[in-house]
Amino acid sequence: MQRVTGHVFRVERKRGPVWYAKYRLPSGRQVQKLIGLAWTGRGRPAAGYFTKRTAEDWLRAALDEARRGTLPGMVRTGATLADAAAEWLRYCEHERACKASTLTEYRHTAERIVRDLGPVSIEDVTPEVLERWKGTLKLSNRSVAKYLVVLHGIFKRAMKVWGLPRNPVVDVERPRYRVSDDLDAFSPEDVWALVRAAGSERDGAVFLTAAFTGLRMGELLALRWSDVDFAGEVIRVRRSYNAHGGLTSPKSGHVRSVPMVPDVATALARLATRDEFVGDDDHVFPGELGLVQDASALRDRYKAALTRAGLRPLRFHDLRHTFGTLAVRRAEVPAVQAWMGHADIQTTMRYVHHRDRGGEAKLLAEAFAVPEVPAPTRAAKS
Repeated sequence: MQRVTGHVFRVERKRGPVWYAKYRLPSGRQVQKLIGLAWTGRGRPAAGYFTKRTAEDWLRAALDEARRGTLPGMVRTGATLADAAAEWLRYCEHERACKASTLTEYRHTAERIVRDLGPVSIEDVTPEVLERWKGTLKLSNRSVAKYLVVLHGIFKRAMKVWGLPRNPVVDVERPRYRVSDDLDAFSPEDVWALVRAAGSERDGAVFLTAAFTGLRMGELLALRWSDVDFAGEVIRVRRSYNAHGGLTSPKSGHVRSVPMVPDVATALARLATRDEFVGDDDHVFPGELGLVQDASALRDRYKAALTRAGLRPLRFHDLRHTFGTLAVRRAEVPAVQAWMGHADIQTTMRYVHHRDRGGEAKLLAEAFAVPEVPAPTRAAKS
């Protein structure tokens, strides 16, 4: 391996002089690169201009990166961004065993990134390139951050597979966004109004079960009679359904049990008296021919029921938030976390502000009260 050396030189151009750097990489390959416009005036250089000293500083930084093996362009992998994205998706599917629904989301994001950046080599994707690309995205800050997470994964894998010296996404600033803790939910009275306005007994039972057990849409669609334990008063969440990935495990990856309150048990018991689709392996809320029902059609019927009930237009997923806000008023946070299948307790903590604070206010009132001082008594006259 040859020694890393180089020098700067000035070239006169029609539009003014410029500084160039010429240096030799450890592999022996020589590189000549434009540094920038040469400053010929007096005082502090204007933005984008270089004096000989600042040009030499630029070269010194480049040579330091070359010695560390992190200088862009040092490694010629022969791989394109499309190659790296395909390898990362393969890795996510076969080695990380990501769920089908997750893979679908990753694939759509990776395809957008490759389409935007074009047929570029992975070593030519620099932080500067990514910053410019980020500025063209007409997306929310949260969506841009998700794109950068996928890109980070792609280049992290490329470092292992192709020996890419650094991950350019590390130096790209992620936009800030705030996840609101203000969750909207129904009251118990609203839930019963929604159930009464449902277009069928089955839909009413779906809405009631969603609000009083916290099951996600996919978990409701995948629920089978063998998961409903009437004697034990629990519903076991073993699987979920996604239109892109089919039947899979719940989002947390773990089976969980949720208490089945009497109102839900009564609604499900009535469904169990129907003429068909009541076997252990049958769906509790089936579609046509006993198959998994269409989620989009269910959402449409839910919205129609909201309108008939005169309720505000909350999302179907807000039925799950309804369970969280009601449950946390009577149960401890770790119990609610387990029932809802949250991997991180901080997710459950979002519901804590819905707790009844009346008792706590009374305690503070007592703490802040000024103790009464007994009035002095007069001494008796002798």
